[in-house]
Amino acid sequence: MLRTWLIASRPRTLPAAVVPVAVGAALAHRLGHLAPGPVLAALVGALALQIGCNFANDYFDWKSGADGPDRLGPTRVTAAGLATPRQVVGATALAFAVATLAGLYLAWVGGWPIVAVGVASILAAIAYTGGPYPLGYHGLGEATAFVFFGPVAVLGTTWVQVAGLRLPPAAWAPAALLLSLPVGAWVAAILVVNNLRDIPTDTRAGKRTLAVRLGAPATRRVYAGLIALGFLAPVALVALGLPGLGHPWLAAAIPTLALPLALGPLRAVYGPPEGPALNAALGATGRLLAVGGLLLAGGLAWG
Repeated sequence: MLRTWLIASRPRTLPAAVVPVAVGAALAHRLGHLAPGPVLAALVGALALQIGCNFANDYFDWKSGADGPDRLGPTRVTAAGLATPRQVVGATALAFAVATLAGLYLAWVGGWPIVAVGVASILAAIAYTGGPYPLGYHGLGEATAFVFFGPVAVLGTTWVQVAGLRLPPAAWAPAALLLSLPVGAWVAAILVVNNLRDIPTDTRAGKRTLAVRLGAPATRRVYAGLIALGFLAPVALVALGLPGLGHPWLAAAIPTLALPLALGPLRAVYGPPEGPALNAALGATGRLLAVGGLLLAGGLAWG
């Protein structure tokens, strides 16, 4: 049964939870205040939210009939009969409960804005494939991922780190917002690959994802643009000279070491629309997020 829940948690997606926390913590370190308690709570909360979102997607895609026998992506435990719908709903609730407990501590540290962020994050995780207007089924999945894993997660993590310093937002928010762009872009790119692969099955299931709406050629361009944004946004740190960053050239330069990791998935995305190749590109984009994002955080903290 443990293997079933490991499959359902979709480990390849978990860098999307870890990287924003690492980048926010690195910025807090640069500003002179890295608080271990809030960092750990933010990491636990982010992982629990991501896993809960994956469980919820597993259940709601089964319920809507989107996960049929012609599915090209990784195994979904509800559709495959590895777990009952009731078990998956219970696991989703448990994951969100863990996220809520972490969020209560973070709210005690950071105040009411963290309450708003936590509630909005859980609602977005459920609404991605559930509720009366599933965001992912109406072309809003990539935008939602960009916002919540990028600006919301990075600014939220930084906020709970620097709350004790009583710094004005102008001293850290512009830098946090700019640093969040690579993270949000690469997380959204993972969904773009996923939805590019699923254009035929999503079309048959009535899912109007962004890829279905745009078509494969435009979706490929969106993917390339998001990958490029991830590498170009840190360069603006140097050009803008944002407060609190000193000389941030390392944060701009070091992530380029991950550039070779982008070449394989780009070739796959622009190649024949084959399920196995795009599944590999999905994993490779997750590795790019993990390595590039941690290099960004490391360069920022080191610089």
